[in-house]
Amino acid sequence: MDLISSLFYGVPLFYLLYLIWKIIDRKRHQNCYILDYECHKSTDDRMLSTKFSGEIIRRNKHLGLNEYKFLLKAIVSSGIGEQTYAPQMVFDGREACPTFEDGILEMEEFFQDSIDKVLKRNKISPSEIDVLVVNISMLACMPSLAARIINYYKMREDIKVYNITGMGCSASLISINAIQSVFKNEKNKVALMVTSESLSPNWYIGNDRSMILANCLFRSGGCAILLTNKLSLKNKAMFKLKQLVRVHHGAKDESYESCVQREDSQGNIGFHLDKTLPKAATRALVDNLKQIAPLILPIRELLRYAIAIFMRKMNWGSSSKGGPKPMINFKTGVDHICLHTGGKAVIDGVGASLNLSEYDLEPARMTLHRFGNTSASSLWYVLGYMEAKKRLKKGDKVLMLSFGAGFKCNSCLWEVLRDLDNGNVWKDCIDNYPPNTLVNPFLEKFGWLHDEDPDTFNIPDDYVIP
Repeated sequence: MDLISSLFYGVPLFYLLYLIWKIIDRKRHQNCYILDYECHKSTDDRMLSTKFSGEIIRRNKHLGLNEYKFLLKAIVSSGIGEQTYAPQMVFDGREACPTFEDGILEMEEFFQDSIDKVLKRNKISPSEIDVLVVNISMLACMPSLAARIINYYKMREDIKVYNITGMGCSASLISINAIQSVFKNEKNKVALMVTSESLSPNWYIGNDRSMILANCLFRSGGCAILLTNKLSLKNKAMFKLKQLVRVHHGAKDESYESCVQREDSQGNIGFHLDKTLPKAATRALVDNLKQIAPLILPIRELLRYAIAIFMRKMNWGSSSKGGPKPMINFKTGVDHICLHTGGKAVIDGVGASLNLSEYDLEPARMTLHRFGNTSASSLWYVLGYMEAKKRLKKGDKVLMLSFGAGFKCNSCLWEVLRDLDNGNVWKDCIDNYPPNTLVNPFLEKFGWLHDEDPDTFNIPDDYVIP
C-alpha cells in the first residue's frame, strides 16, 4: 500500500520537476551569443583620397559648377576622411558602366577575406555552421549570394539559409533577429551572419542632388559574425544578446518615400535621400526607444522620467511648459552607445536626442571618418573601435541603434561577457584616433570653386587636380 501511495504522489511530482527542468534547460539554450566578428578592410590602393575624389567628380559629365559647389559643401561637412574605400571599378574608371560581375567580385573579395579569418581564428570548420544569414541590400543575383558562400565553403546540405535584400542600413539587426528566432527553437547551433553592401552596380552618375549625396557617404566594407547558443561555447563568447526591438514605419508615406532607390529624370538609377529623412528618422527613433527603454533601464530612471513628464503636463516646477523638456537618461542602464554611421547629421541628431557626450559619440564619429558609411556593417566597425580602445569591460551593456530604408529603426542591447581589447580592423591606426581635427582637405583644395562664375566657368581638359 505504501508503495502504491508513493507512486501515486511521487510520479506526478517527478513529472512536474521534469517539466520545470525542461523549461529551464530550454531557456538556457535560447540565449544568443556572439563568438567573434571580423570587419573587412580593403587594400590601401582602394583608398579614396581628396585628389582621386576630385577626379571621379570631374569624370561625371552631367555635373556643372552648381553641382560642384553642392558636392563640395556636402563632402566638407560629411565628417568623412581620406582613408575610406571604394570598389575596384571606380579606380578602373568604369563607374558609369559597371558590369554585373563587378558587384559579384566586390562581394566575393569581402566574403573570402572576412569569413576565412573569423572561421580560422575560432577553429570552426564551414561544415560546423548550422545557420547562414546574408544581408546585402542592393545586389540580388541567382544563385543567391548565400548560395555562393555555401558553394565556395562546401557547407552542409541541411544548413538553414536566409538571404536578405532591400533592408538597407538596418539589416544587421534584422539578421540578428532571424538568428535569434532559430536559436529559440533549436539547441546547440552555430550561425554565421554576413553583412555588407554592394556599391559597384549602385554608383550614381547623374546630377540629382538628392541622389548624388549617396556617393559622398557610402563606402566599401563588410563584416562576418559568428553566433551560437551552445552552452559549451559560452565561455568563449564576447557578447550576450539581452533585448532586441524593431520598428517599421513603412505604412507612413512620408517615411516610406524618405529613402528610396529610383531613376532620375535621365534614367540613371540611384538612391534618393529626401529632405524628410531627418523627420522620418526621428519618429522611428522615438517609437523604438519607447519600446526598448522599459526593457533595459532601471525602474528608478523610468519613475524619474514619468514624474518629470507629469509635472510638466501639470505645469509644476522647473519642468513646466516653457522650460527644458525632460529627457530620459539612457546611460543609467547602458554603458556604451553603438550608433549607425549614417552621416554627421545623423550622429549629431541622435546625440542631441539622447543627451550623449562627445565621449559617447566618439566611436561613431571616428568610424565615419575612417571607414565612411558602410551601410548595415557600420555598427560592427563602431563596436570594433570601442574594443580597440579597450572600453568594453565584463558586465558592460552596449546599445546598438540603426536606421534603414522603409523607414526602419532597430535596436538591441548586448552584455559584454569578458574584457575585450582586440585591435581588429583598427589595429594599425587606433593610436591615431581621435585625430586633432576631423576637417578634411576638400575645402583647401577645391574652395576656389566658390569664386567661379557659372556663365564663364570651364575646366580645361589638361587641368591637373592638386
